[in-house]
Amino acid sequence: MTGARRLCAMADQLSPDEKFHLITRNLQEVLGEEKLKQILQERELKVYWGTATTGKPHVAYFVPMSKIADFLKAGCEVTILFADLHAFLDNMKAPWELLELRVKYYEQVIKAMLESIGVPLDKLKFVKGTDFQLSREYTLDVYRLSSMVTEHDAKKAGAEVVKQVEHPLLSGLLYPGLQALDEEYLKVDAQFGGVDQRKIFTLAEKYLPTLGYAKRSHLMNPMVPGLTGAKMSSSEEESKIDLLDSAGDVKKKLKKAFCEPGNIQNNGVLSFVKHVVFPLRGEFCVKRDPKWGGDKIYTAFEELEKDFAEELVHPGDLKASVEVALNQLLEPIRKKFESPELRKLSNTAYPNPSKTKGAAKGTKAGGGEDDELDPSRVDIRVGKIISVEKHPDADSLYLEKIDVGEPQPRTVVSGLVAYVSQEDLQDRLVLVLCNLKPQKMRGIESQAMLLCASIEGEPRRVEPLDPPEGSSPGERVFVEGYETGKPDDKLNPKKKVWEKVQVDLKISGECVAQWKDKQLMTKLGQITCKTLKGGNIS
Repeated sequence: MTGARRLCAMADQLSPDEKFHLITRNLQEVLGEEKLKQILQERELKVYWGTATTGKPHVAYFVPMSKIADFLKAGCEVTILFADLHAFLDNMKAPWELLELRVKYYEQVIKAMLESIGVPLDKLKFVKGTDFQLSREYTLDVYRLSSMVTEHDAKKAGAEVVKQVEHPLLSGLLYPGLQALDEEYLKVDAQFGGVDQRKIFTLAEKYLPTLGYAKRSHLMNPMVPGLTGAKMSSSEEESKIDLLDSAGDVKKKLKKAFCEPGNIQNNGVLSFVKHVVFPLRGEFCVKRDPKWGGDKIYTAFEELEKDFAEELVHPGDLKASVEVALNQLLEPIRKKFESPELRKLSNTAYPNPSKTKGAAKGTKAGGGEDDELDPSRVDIRVGKIISVEKHPDADSLYLEKIDVGEPQPRTVVSGLVAYVSQEDLQDRLVLVLCNLKPQKMRGIESQAMLLCASIEGEPRRVEPLDPPEGSSPGERVFVEGYETGKPDDKLNPKKKVWEKVQVDLKISGECVAQWKDKQLMTKLGQITCKTLKGGNIS
């Protein structure tokens, strides 16, 4: 009997209530429970899970994979969407020329993950977004939806999913609407995703009926903490374990992972056991030295959590045991990607940016596409605000004169009025982006950009970035490891070099400015902000 037939036979033996329990176990929230129960009384549920093909999938992807296994055991018809168009719309997280390669990479790695946990692929349907999202009917629906959704609702819906920047691109505002339309065009009853997508789900529930389409149910996974205790992220190297990491890398990263004795909050190691190991295996073995009681097998996560909280399980033993379980899951994926074809696919879909560093020395805008991803092309300097006043034609804007180490100060127009007082800005050291094309803002030319950390929400919070103590105006700010590259004289707006670099600028959990996993620095030390942990930089 094939794997798919076995699943069908298992599902046939389950009652609608048992299927509902299997579908919803370990979820943080379900919208439209009654509708789900009604459908399960009549037929099997149709569900889809979508993933934007941006950064490399990491071990946290085993969380949705284990739920997909649950859906199949419950008899659901499951569609996996490789959302390539969404990857491009989200502030160009995936360059257009790499979209096709990244879809192929995602398809291979997601299938390898599913195979490693015993999920039969013949029961799944795989769809690429651009196979239907560029059709005449879909495009017309995008226009229809855009005539109904306000800019406020679109921005709010994407706040936790779409990269947030000070001057958002129109593409990012389209993203939530397209995800809503996918429910109709994939002909599903429910969409499955992380709880960070809740606002997109509620936008879909609000607006699809206005287009004459059915309101769908929504199934939401909790956000699993990364190894640092924050959300596991493709762009934060220390927070994640890559699916192709060696056993040595897994050991090294787990050794550094946040796993405080007795602390069960934001514990990524413990969360992995709860959301991946137990749903897949039904038990977990903590390996211990015989003098500490020897190995112990847990058949319920709550029992393990209780023992850890009471410090009956040592963090070192938990990490070592997770290491064993994780390597068992990763080994089939590593073996699959040993083939020359898949190694080549991995390298071309995700070219190493460090290989372009040497080419960037002295390069001007207009170079090759790989050069555009080099952060040294962006001219960021320490600046000192020598005067600040309200913009004569806009109460919401400041007009600043900033010394950036040149004979004359630069005139900068910023939107900091709502966040920082004039007194706090006067004589302050800040970070200034100096090689953008000057722009007129309410009639006054802004000759540079003041860089700040921000967190979206109600209210929005913004703070200027802080150079190290003792810094002087004009000192260069660089990304760790890219010290020798030279910035362009002027960035070519058509190449969108700044936009591509800015996507991966963020504030770490220690309030340190980073590009990807590398620190922003001057010769005196790292760039920081005061309080906005996890914020964006723009």
